[in-house]
Amino acid sequence: MDVMEFFQVSTGKWRSHRTTHHLAFKRSEPGASEIQIEALAADHPQILEICQLHDVDPSLAIGGAFVSWQGSMGWDREEDSHDGSTIFVLVPDAEHPRQGKLLRERGYAEIVPVIGQYQMDDEDGLILTTEYETTSSIERFWFASPNLRLRTSTVKRFGGFSTATFCTEIRIEESSGLPSSLTPAETAPPSSPAIGATGNPTQYFSFLGW
Repeated sequence: MDVMEFFQVSTGKWRSHRTTHHLAFKRSEPGASEIQIEALAADHPQILEICQLHDVDPSLAIGGAFVSWQGSMGWDREEDSHDGSTIFVLVPDAEHPRQGKLLRERGYAEIVPVIGQYQMDDEDGLILTTEYETTSSIERFWFASPNLRLRTSTVKRFGGFSTATFCTEIRIEESSGLPSSLTPAETAPPSSPAIGATGNPTQYFSFLGW
C-alpha cells in the first residue's frame, strides 16, 4: 500500500475514541470525535492552490485529502471547541517514494502553513512527523481491518514529552443506525476530573487536525 492508497481506503466517515495521557499530571482524559475523509486527485484545484502556497511544483504532487472533524474531550470547558477541517497535499520523495512531504494550509498548533514528513513503514502503517515552533508530534496510523483504524501519537513541548495518545477509529456505515456526535461520557469510562487550576485549555496536535 502506498500513501495515496492509504487515504483512498480511509475515505468515508469515522468515529474516533481516544485516550490522551497527560504525562506531567499523570492523568488520562477520554475523548471522541467524528472524522470525515475525502481523497483528492492530484489535479484538484485546492491541491494546486496549496502547492502554490508552498512554492512547490504541482506536478510533483500525487494527490491529497480533505479532512473535517467534530470532537469533544472529557476536560472541556464550555468555550472549548475541537471542530475544524483541513486539506493537505502528498509530495513523495523522488528517490524514496514511500516517504515524502505533506503540505498543509495551516497547522493545528499555529495558524501558518505547515509542512510535515510522512513515511509508509514495512507494515503499511503511516507515520507522520511534524515540527512546529515550540512543539513536535509523531503519529502512526494503521488498519487492523478495513473498518478499524488505530492511531498512536506523542507530543513534545520544548524538548520534553507532554502527551501520549491512543485512538481507535471505527468506520461509520451509513445504514448502521448508530447515534452520531457522541460525547466522551458516552464513549469512554469515567476518568480523573479536569485540572481546572491550570487555567489552560487542553490542546491536541495532529497533522490531520484531530
